[in-house]
Amino acid sequence: MEKTINLALIGYGSRGRSLLKSVFIPLSAEDNVRVTAVCDIYEDRAEEAADRVEEAGLPRPTVFTDYREAVKYPGLNAVIVPSAWESHIEVAIAAMRQGLDAAIEVGGAYSVEDCWQLVHTHEETGRHCMLLENCCYGRKELAVLNMYRKGLLGRVVHCEGGYHHDLRGEISCGKEKRHYRLRNYINRDCENYPTHELGPIAKLLDINNGNRLVSLSSFSSASAGLHEYVLETKGADSPLADVEFKQGDVCTTVIKCQKGQTIVLTLDTSLPGNYSRGFTVRGTKGAFYEDGGYFYLDKVHNEHRDHPENLWGNAGPILDENAHDIWKTYKARGGHGGMDWLVCSAFIESLKLGVRPPIDTYDTATYMCISALSEQSIAMGGVPVSIPDFTRSKWYRRNDIADTYYNIDRLEPFADLYQY
Repeated sequence: MEKTINLALIGYGSRGRSLLKSVFIPLSAEDNVRVTAVCDIYEDRAEEAADRVEEAGLPRPTVFTDYREAVKYPGLNAVIVPSAWESHIEVAIAAMRQGLDAAIEVGGAYSVEDCWQLVHTHEETGRHCMLLENCCYGRKELAVLNMYRKGLLGRVVHCEGGYHHDLRGEISCGKEKRHYRLRNYINRDCENYPTHELGPIAKLLDINNGNRLVSLSSFSSASAGLHEYVLETKGADSPLADVEFKQGDVCTTVIKCQKGQTIVLTLDTSLPGNYSRGFTVRGTKGAFYEDGGYFYLDKVHNEHRDHPENLWGNAGPILDENAHDIWKTYKARGGHGGMDWLVCSAFIESLKLGVRPPIDTYDTATYMCISALSEQSIAMGGVPVSIPDFTRSKWYRRNDIADTYYNIDRLEPFADLYQY
C-alpha cells in the first residue's frame, strides 16, 4: 500500500485558505495525503480550516493555536507553512527538530543568521525545508528553461524579474484583514518578496547546482504611493494617515553570479499598475520578454530588430512548441493556473520517495536571504553586499539530485562547464 502522508497546516490566512481548498483537500481524495492538524494564532481561523476539511468529507483535523504544539502532533510527516512571513523559518526549524520535513510559503528572511540556522538544522537533523515557490513551475518559466537547455537561447548572460502587483488595498487594510504586510511596509525598506522572480531565474542559471549568487546591490525609491492611497481612500482621520511608510515604492536589486551573469529584481507593490513578473531572459542567440509576450530569436526574427512591436504576442506558439515535459502531461488545476498544484505535488513526491525536494534547504536559504541583504544594502546607500554560500562550496559539485518527475535541476550540471 502506498505510504500515507500526514500534514499539519500552519497558518490559515488567505494563502492557507487557497492551498487547502485548491490543493490539499483535492490531494486527500486521490493521493493518500491527509491534513490531520491545522494551526493558526487566531482560533476562529484554525477552526474554520478544520471545518473546511470536515465539510469535504474527510476526518476533522485536530486544531491548534500554537505551532510549537502542532508540530508535536503524533503521526505527522511534514508541515505546510503559509503563515506570516516572520514565522516561516522559525516554524520550519521547530518542525525539522521534531523529525518532520517542512514546506514554507514564499517571502523573504529577516536576517542572514535565520537562513544559516535553517541550513544548520537541515544538516543536523537530515530533514528538508522546501520553499513553495510556485513560479518555478509556471508554464512559461519552465518552457523558457527548456529552451535554454536545448540551446535555443545560447549562453544566457542577463535575467530580470519583478513583482509588479498593486497591493495598496491589501496593505492599507492590514489591520482589518489581520494581514502581516502592513507592519512590514511600516517598518522595513527592502526587497521583501524576491522569490517569485528569483526562483525561476535561479533554476535557469543553475544556482547552487554549478553556479552561485555572489553579491547584490539594492536601491529603493521614495515612499509615496501608500500614503497618498490612504489619504484618498481612508481619509485624513485614518490612523494610518500620519504613518510614514518605510518601504520604498520601487526597490531595485542587482545581483552578480559566480559565472558572470547579472540579475535585476524589482519590487513594485505600492503604485498603480498592471500585474507582471517581468520575466526576461537575454542570451547570445535569443531573448524572452514577458512584458510584451514575445521572443526575439536571432536569425529568425532578425528583420524585426528595430521594430519589436511586430513581435509582441508571438510567444504563445513558441512556448507551446517548447513546453516542458511536466506541462505536456499536466492537466491544469490547483490554483494560480496549476503552479500551486505542481509545487505542492513536488514536495509530496519528495516525501514519498525520501529524496531531497527540487527546491531544497540550500535553495530556500539562498532565495530568502535576498530580503535581509537588500535591507542592509539600501541602508548603506546601495553598497555591494556579499551573498553567503550556504552550500559551503558544494554548489559546483552537487551529486544528490534526484531524477524524479518534478525535478527541475540540471541532472548533469557540468555538461556545459566550459561554455562559461
